[in-house]
Amino acid sequence: MATRNRSSNRSSGAFNNMKYEVANELGVTLNEEYNGDLSSRDAGRIGGTIVKKVFAAYRNNHQQ
Repeated sequence: MATRNRSSNRSSGAFNNMKYEVANELGVTLNEEYNGDLSSRDAGRIGGTIVKKVFAAYRNNHQQ
């Protein structure tokens, strides 16, 4: 059985925090356990916004 290292656990926690933060910004309610009733549109909005934020942070940290 594979085990996760500590940095993987930290990044997973950071991702979850960002996911709930973005959902809140967009007015989408996420439950901690089950989100099967979440529309594809809302899930895509959350994921797309996370990607935009990650790329923006990368660009800001790697400007020449």
